[in-house]
Amino acid sequence: MDTINRAKWDGSEQEVLVEDSLESPAGLTVDWITNKMYWTDAGTDRIEVANLDGSMRSVLVWENLDRPRDIIVDPVRGHMYWTDWGSSPKIERAAMDGKDRFTIIARNLTWPNGLTIDYDRGKLYWADAGLKTIEYSELDGRNRRMLIGTQLPHPFGLALFGDRIYWTDWQSKSIQSADKVTGVNRETVRSDLENLMDIHMYHGNRELVISECNINNGGCSHLCLVAPQPRGYSCACPTGVMMGPDGKTCQTGMRNFLIFACRTDIRAVSLDVSYYADVVIPVGELKNAIAIDVDPVEELVYWTDSVTDTIKRGTLDGNNVEEVINTGLETTDGLAVDAIGRKLYWTDTGTNRIEVSDLDGGMRKVLIWKNLDSPRAIALHYDAGYMYWTDWGNSPKIERANMDGNNRVVIINTKLGWPNGLTIDRPTSRLIWADARTELIEASDLYGQNRYILADKVPHPYGLTIAGQHIYWTDWDTRSIHRADKMDGSHQVPIKANIAGLMDVHAVQVGESHGSDKCGRDNGGCSHLCLPHPTGYTCTCPTGIKMKSDGMTCYDAPNSYLLFASRDSVRRISLDTDDYTDVTLPLPDLQNAIALDFDGVENKIYYTDVRLDVLRRADLNGSHMETLISDDLTTADGIAVDWVARNLYFTDTGRNKIEVSRLDGSSRKSLVSVNLDEPRALALYPRKGFMFWSDWGMYPKIERACLDGSSRRTLVSTDLGWPNGLALDYTNKRLYWADAQLDKIETSDLSGRNRVLLTNDVSHPFGLTLHGDMLYWTDWQTMAIEVANKNTGKDRGSISGHMEGLMDIHVVSAERQPPHPDSPCVTNNGGCTHLCLVNQIGYICACPDVPDSNPCFTVPTPEIPTTEEGNRNQPIYEFTTVNQQFPRKTVNPNQFPHDNNKGTEMPECTLEEEIAGLCVQRLPAPKTDRHTLPAYFYIIICIVLGISIMIIILALIIWRRKKRRRHMVSNGHIFANPTYTNGENRVVINKRDRETMRTWRYYAKEDRLSSANLLEKLNNEEVAKNIAKCDVGGAVSGLGAVGGTTLPGGATCCGYTDEPLKKDNIGNLFVETPPIKPLNEDPPPDNFDQSDIEEYEPDEKPYSVALETEI
Repeated sequence: MDTINRAKWDGSEQEVLVEDSLESPAGLTVDWITNKMYWTDAGTDRIEVANLDGSMRSVLVWENLDRPRDIIVDPVRGHMYWTDWGSSPKIERAAMDGKDRFTIIARNLTWPNGLTIDYDRGKLYWADAGLKTIEYSELDGRNRRMLIGTQLPHPFGLALFGDRIYWTDWQSKSIQSADKVTGVNRETVRSDLENLMDIHMYHGNRELVISECNINNGGCSHLCLVAPQPRGYSCACPTGVMMGPDGKTCQTGMRNFLIFACRTDIRAVSLDVSYYADVVIPVGELKNAIAIDVDPVEELVYWTDSVTDTIKRGTLDGNNVEEVINTGLETTDGLAVDAIGRKLYWTDTGTNRIEVSDLDGGMRKVLIWKNLDSPRAIALHYDAGYMYWTDWGNSPKIERANMDGNNRVVIINTKLGWPNGLTIDRPTSRLIWADARTELIEASDLYGQNRYILADKVPHPYGLTIAGQHIYWTDWDTRSIHRADKMDGSHQVPIKANIAGLMDVHAVQVGESHGSDKCGRDNGGCSHLCLPHPTGYTCTCPTGIKMKSDGMTCYDAPNSYLLFASRDSVRRISLDTDDYTDVTLPLPDLQNAIALDFDGVENKIYYTDVRLDVLRRADLNGSHMETLISDDLTTADGIAVDWVARNLYFTDTGRNKIEVSRLDGSSRKSLVSVNLDEPRALALYPRKGFMFWSDWGMYPKIERACLDGSSRRTLVSTDLGWPNGLALDYTNKRLYWADAQLDKIETSDLSGRNRVLLTNDVSHPFGLTLHGDMLYWTDWQTMAIEVANKNTGKDRGSISGHMEGLMDIHVVSAERQPPHPDSPCVTNNGGCTHLCLVNQIGYICACPDVPDSNPCFTVPTPEIPTTEEGNRNQPIYEFTTVNQQFPRKTVNPNQFPHDNNKGTEMPECTLEEEIAGLCVQRLPAPKTDRHTLPAYFYIIICIVLGISIMIIILALIIWRRKKRRRHMVSNGHIFANPTYTNGENRVVINKRDRETMRTWRYYAKEDRLSSANLLEKLNNEEVAKNIAKCDVGGAVSGLGAVGGTTLPGGATCCGYTDEPLKKDNIGNLFVETPPIKPLNEDPPPDNFDQSDIEEYEPDEKPYSVALETEI
C-alpha cells in the first residue's frame, strides 16, 4: 500500500500520515521553517503539499508532469526543485506555493534521480542514472558542471553535508561519498546493502529564518506557503476547495464536484478548480461500496455496501458516519436521494425490489416487487413526479413509474444489453443511459421517444451523471472517469485515470434545489409516508401495514403476519398486503436464532439462540430485550408460549428435556426427561391442556402430554423420518407436522388417528405454522417460505424466497391466541405460588426444580407472596373461592368433563358449549389425610428411589455411548438430521439411509464473488455409494470452482477445476460454464472475446460445497 509515514529515530510511534490517492510517491522533502512536507507522485503525476501531520493536503503542480521523482525545497529563498524522468527528462523549479514554474535543465538528461542543494554556495546537484553522472549548476540552471562522470553504475539518492557529497548506488549496493567541489577523494561509506533508495543527511545546522507564515499562519484559514520575495508567502486551500475573494479564507468545502465510489473508498473530484484531483472522503472502512448519492441540503453523502448489506451516510468531510438501512438488503445497485421530498430510493438486484424510506431509514416501503429481474440505476425527476430505473436482466429494459410506485410503464425495451448508468438532463428534458454490452451512451426524451446515440465505442460504462454542459461516466475497462459534451457526445476526454474498482458516480452542487415539496410542511396530512406523483401526492404506509379508510392514516402494525427466524435475524411478513415483503426486526445481539414464539398479550417475541445458548424475549421494535434463561441450556430447538397460564415451554435437544418456566424465566421446572432422543418442535393447546412435540431421534415419533407433563402418550411413531415442524388447527382440532427426511407434510386428529398425507413433494421443511385455510412452512433447500391449502395440500406457492438459514415460523394473529377466561390459571395464577399447570382433570400447582427465595406450595393458596422475584410482574388478585357461581352448566371441581368413549370430550358439556367458554372447572378444597405414615417409611422410600435413579442413569450413559450419534465437525457443534451448527452460520443437511445408517451432509457457505449449485438430497443407497467413491475430502478454495462428474443413479462427484475465475458486469467472479449462468452474471454478447475478460483473484474464499460421510 502506498503511504507516507513518520516515526521517531528508534522506530517507535510509527504513524501513517497520507494513505489515500497515492499511486507511486517517489520524492519527499520537509520545509523545516513552516513545518510542511512536499512530495512527488509518479503515478498521479502530481506534486502535493500538506502539514507535517498529513492534514490540509493540497495539489500544487499537476500539469505537464511525466514521472516526477525527487524533490528538494529551499525555504530560505522560497523555491522548490524536482526531477522528471519521463519522455522529456528535465529538472524544474517553482515557488513553494506552486507558482512561477519554469524548467532550468532540459538537455542532456536521461534518468535524473536524486537532488540536493548546497545552501552555502547556492548550487544544485543531481544524479543521472542513465548518463551515470553527478552534475551541478547554479540554482537557476546556469553554469552546469560535471562533478563525477566515471564509475557510477546506477546512482539514485543524493545528499550533501559539509564538504562531502553522498549518494546511493543500486548496482554496487553501496553508499559512497566524494568532495563536493572536485569530485575526488571518493570513499565507500557502506557496502553490501540491498534495495538502496533515497538518502538524506540529518544535522542541526539548517538556517532558521522568520517567515510571515510563522505569525498567525500569515492570516490564512488553511495553508500558508512560503514564496520568494517580495511576495514572501501565499495562502492555499485543500485540494478541490475554492479560495474566497479575500485571498486568505477558503470555502467550507467543495461546492461543485463529482463524487464516486471505488468499492473500498469514496472520492470526490472538484469541478470548481482547473485540475482534476481526487480526494478520498474518510468515511471509514468500506467493503464494497457500489451506489452513491448526496443530499445537497444537509451535505450528507449516502452509499451502499453489498458486502455488509447496508446503506450508510456521513458528512462530506467523512464524519458522523451512521447506518441508515442495515436489514433486508442483498445487492443494492442503485441509490437516489430525493432532496426535495426528503426521501431515499434504492434498487436491490438481490431481492429484485425498489424501495423508499425517509432519509434516516424510517418508514420503509417496497414500491415495486413484481416483474423485476436485475434492477440497477435509479433516477428521480421530482417536478415531474417520476422515477426511472434500468433493468439488465434477461429482458433488458428501462422503466418509469410515479414516485409512489403507481402507473408503471416500460419506455425502452429494444436494442439494450446491459443498461447500467442512468441520469436525467432536466433543462433539456432528456433521459441519458449507458449500456456496457452495446458500448453506447444513448439519450431520449422522458417518454422513451426520439432516441439517439450520444457516444459509441465506450468499452464498459457503469456509473453516469451530468453536470453543466457535460456528461461524466465511469468505465471498468479503462479504469477512468470520462467526460463528453452532453448534447452530441463530442470532445471525449478522460479526466481521471488508473482508478481501480470504479462504480457509481454523481454530480453534486451543494445548496442546489429543484423545486418545492409537494407535501408541504404538514407532510400532506399523511400519518406516515407522503410520496409525490405527476399531479400531486399520495399517502402510503410502511411495508406490510394497511391504510385506514380515511386514506391518510395507517394502522400501527399488521393485523396478521408471519414471524420467522433466519439465524442472524428475525423477520416478519405481513399477510395483510400482497407484496409479502420481509421486514427485519431490530433485535440486538442476534447470532443464531432457531425457535421462536409470540405472546399476543404483552406483544413480545420469545426466541432461542443456539450459539449463545440463551432464551430471550423482546418487544417487536427490539427494545426491552431480556435474557430469560442462560444456564443449563444446550440446544433449545423448540419454544412455545402458553398465553393463558403465562408459562413458557421449551425443548432442549442437547439435554433431552422438555421444560417449563414462567414467562420471565423464573420457576423453571423439567416436565419430560426420559425416553427423549432429539426433541424438536413444540406446540401447545392451552384450552385442552395439551402439549405436543416431535422427536427425530433414532426412533422418530410425535408425542402428547398434559401441560404438567402427565398423561404422556405417543401419537405417531410409524412412517416417520425427521419430524420437524408442528402446527395445531384449533378450529378443526387437527395436528400437522412436516417430515424433512420423507419430504412430506401430514395431518391427524389430536389423538394421532385419521392420518392424512397432504403433500409429499416438499424439499426440506423445518418450521410449520397455520393461518386460516393455509399452511406455511420454511424450507432449507428451496430457501423459501412456502404455502399450501391445509385441507387438500393444493394451491402450492412460495411467498418469499432467496432466504438462507430459515428456521422456525409462526403466524401472529388474534385468531391464533384467543383468550380463555375460564381457564383455572387465568385468575391469580390459579392460587399457585409458582407454576400453574393445566392437565386433563384440572390443574396442579408445581414448584421449580431449583427452589428460590420464596416458599412454594403445591396446593392453591388464597394469597401469593408479593416479594417473589419470579412473580413481581404478575397482578395480585383476591382469591376466588369455590362457591363462585357460574352460568349454565358446571362440572365436578378441579376436573374437566370426561368422555369414556373419546377420552377428551365430556358428556356433561358439548363441544359448542366448551368453545363458547361455558364449561368451567372449579377448585376443590384441599384434601387432608388424617392417617400419616411413620417417618422411617419415607426414608426407606427415598433410599430405594435414589438407588434406582443411579442405576437408570448408569444404564442410560452406557446405552447412549453405544448409540450412533452426531460427531464434532470444524470448530462448532454440528448435529445430525437437518441441523445447524452453533459455531458457524451455515446449514448442514443430512440424509440418513435407514438400512445402512449412513449419514450424508453438505455444507453451504455463501460468498458474494462466486456461486455454485447446491447438491441434490441423497435419498437412495445406490447414489450414496457412488458418491462415496468421489474424492470430496475438502472444500473448494482458492481460484477454482466446483465441478462435477455424473455417476450412475444421478449422483454427482464434486471436483475441482483449475479454470481461472472471470469477472462479469457487476464484478462477480465465475468459472465460465456455458449451460449455467452464474449468479448476477451479465449474458455475453454474440461477438464476445474471452481474452477480454479480466482474470481476477478474489479477496475472499469462494463459495464452497463439500461432502463427508459418517458411518
